[in-house]
Amino acid sequence: MVDIKQQIFQELTNLEEVAVRLRSTAVNAGKQTDLEVAILTEQVKGLREKNEKATEMINQSISILKKLK
Repeated sequence: MVDIKQQIFQELTNLEEVAVRLRSTAVNAGKQTDLEVAILTEQVKGLREKNEKATEMINQSISILKKLK
């Protein structure tokens, strides 16, 4: 009976250790995801700014070409 109790406690200890590792992995994955979202947000912001500048330059070019006709 003592051996069975000892085995049960050992299994519970192992299970607790696995749960702690899984929690840690989940927290780290969440942090990684937040970092990735922040990076992508900055990249999109930069692309939007470049797109606005390109649109302005195209509009200026069209305006110049119309004046030359």
